[in-house]
Amino acid sequence: MNPIVRNILAVLAGIVVGSIVNMGIIQLGPSVIPQPEGVDNSTMESLAATMHLFETKHFIVPFLAHALGTLVGAFIAAKIAVSHKMRFALGLGVFFLLGGIAAVFMLPAPMWYNVTDLVLAYIPMAYLGGKMAVKKA
Repeated sequence: MNPIVRNILAVLAGIVVGSIVNMGIIQLGPSVIPQPEGVDNSTMESLAATMHLFETKHFIVPFLAHALGTLVGAFIAAKIAVSHKMRFALGLGVFFLLGGIAAVFMLPAPMWYNVTDLVLAYIPMAYLGGKMAVKKA
């Protein structure tokens, strides 16, 4: 397979698989940590309107979703990429970080959560995913 095509597929696969992991954890989250009464997370608007009801424990699942989605996406991208594997992993981290930054502007989450999420869930997890993929190569 052409290396350029394979590298493009690495990015696309990383985004798709990382997003699936993220959304899967978000969907399963309320069964592990029930949401506060009256919270509807079906749309960003309804979630933003009820964000004030969230306690610290309710931010564990979104953080894990962001961190594990990025980790898996970066791992997949680095595994599939022909060359510059760590760059592809970190590129996936930047992609998901941009989504996290967008979420900060859309949802009125507490500042401690925003900082923790943006600093720990994306670039460090992408780096770890890249390291895991390169080590197993």
